[in-house]
Amino acid sequence: MVTKIQRWGNSQGLRLAKHVLEEAHILLGDDVDVSARDGIIVIAPVRRVRGKHSLRKLVARIPSDYGVEEIDWGHPVGRESW
Repeated sequence: MVTKIQRWGNSQGLRLAKHVLEEAHILLGDDVDVSARDGIIVIAPVRRVRGKHSLRKLVARIPSDYGVEEIDWGHPVGRESW
């Protein structure tokens, strides 16, 4: 795909074809990491877990009959403090 860098307000922009984004698994609104390596611009999707889940929804998935129990992990092996 050949495209041009264009001025958008006070910035420069680049249009990417839908099929290019689909092939890179990038959706509209996704965060991307843009960097330059050896004179080449690299655009990569940011894979984050943070912010994708709601604590309220995760807690709602805990079964009502769930019981808390203590687990013995054994004696300290390194510099752990209990």
